[in-house]
Amino acid sequence: MTLIVTWWPIVVIVVDIAIRIAAVIIVPRNRRPTAAMAWLLAIYFIPFVGVLLFLLIGTPRLPRKRRRKQDAINEYIRETSAHLDFGTLRPNAPEWFTSTVTLNRNLGAMPLAGDNSAHLIPDYQASLDAMADEVRRARDYVHVEFYILQSDHATDNFFRALEEVIARGVTVRVLLDHWANRGKPYYRRTLRRLTRMGAKWRLMLPVQPFKGKYQRPDLRNHRKLLVVDGDVAFMGSQNLTDSTYNLRKNIRRGLHWVDLMVRVEGPVVASINAVFLSDWYSETGETLEHEIELFEMNAGPGDLDCQIIPSGPGFRFENNLRLFLGLLYYAQRKIIIVSPYFVPDEAMLLAVTTACHRGLQVELFVSEEGDQAMVYHAQRSYYEVLLKAGVRIWMYRKPFILHTKSLTIDDEVAIIGSSNMDMRSFGLNMEISMLVRGSEFVNEMRDVEDMYRNLSRELTLEEWEKQPLRSTVLDNLARLTSALQ
Repeated sequence: MTLIVTWWPIVVIVVDIAIRIAAVIIVPRNRRPTAAMAWLLAIYFIPFVGVLLFLLIGTPRLPRKRRRKQDAINEYIRETSAHLDFGTLRPNAPEWFTSTVTLNRNLGAMPLAGDNSAHLIPDYQASLDAMADEVRRARDYVHVEFYILQSDHATDNFFRALEEVIARGVTVRVLLDHWANRGKPYYRRTLRRLTRMGAKWRLMLPVQPFKGKYQRPDLRNHRKLLVVDGDVAFMGSQNLTDSTYNLRKNIRRGLHWVDLMVRVEGPVVASINAVFLSDWYSETGETLEHEIELFEMNAGPGDLDCQIIPSGPGFRFENNLRLFLGLLYYAQRKIIIVSPYFVPDEAMLLAVTTACHRGLQVELFVSEEGDQAMVYHAQRSYYEVLLKAGVRIWMYRKPFILHTKSLTIDDEVAIIGSSNMDMRSFGLNMEISMLVRGSEFVNEMRDVEDMYRNLSRELTLEEWEKQPLRSTVLDNLARLTSALQ
């Protein structure tokens, strides 16, 4: 007994040292220095808890089988679309835009397409009703993919539209994220309604270890899209739910989400549909090329050049981050960023501040109030350096949460989609973004930005420097945890 008591502290010390040595070897491999440092700090200060967390969420990649599916999908899309005509492109594209398109094509496989129309819908309920109206026009199929999808009073019209078209023989396929919806209000009711109406539905990235379905629990499919017959698509930042998300804490605080969706027609709709088909295949193993022509071209009534950029842990690189960085450096006059969760990595922070130093007008729209405490405080930790560089920060007034995700540069190029400008969206979430070239679309974006500006107040450096010490401490601690990827 005495021998065991004597040796026990030695065993603990040896294990502790072994963990620290192994962490130095394992953790930094193929990982950002900031993320590696955050994990090493966690493991060094709280060894056993840190190791447990690293084993649980330390791999920012989908399982190898899933990544191989994505590689196969990308190769199929490249081969299928290599020699197809994607409409007439706008003339006189700057050289940097062409190289950006090549970057997106190499990383995300999707082609640039011309002859598209894209129109913004900034009103929350109006976008839900517009999607319902389009569903009712369906002839062959409806593809629905949303991070959060709930059957509630706000979305009832949309669900009734699905029921109506299924009743007359239209195929409806639905994808919704498992982890984001489980435990939320109306989750079971929503699934029962989908089953009862005859929709084909699947959970995205399910965490169901007893069914053999498991990956890092916080890897999420964050995409929001709707495709009807390959003719019309909707995409953007809005989930298919009430603007309060039906959560008691939001209703108690009076919080409502402000979002932006875009209605798209033209050849680029095929690319949006390809993203859905990719996710459907990844979740079900079912290929649908025999039923739906992947790149069936339908010329739209507009003249916009559009390219879809899918991104996420199924890809080898951070497709969305590389796109954003390129555009930030290519901009010549103006950059306007709208992101509810702005937690940049070093590269993005450098690109934004460098734009200011180059003399560009740079504006950032965020929410005055946060819905996620850790992200809210992590975002605030960057305000001082941004303000000192010359970024104008607009805070959308509470109790509204500005949830739009967009980027416009100069007068001809914009991005809209589901991707925040934070490390989660860059590395852990599956996202969809659309690159648009066309002054008419940017003008629509400018109108929305003006509306946001009128409903916001500007944060000044003088105001920020009056922040209490406790807020600074919370902000900096949250900033450290945001790097745990």
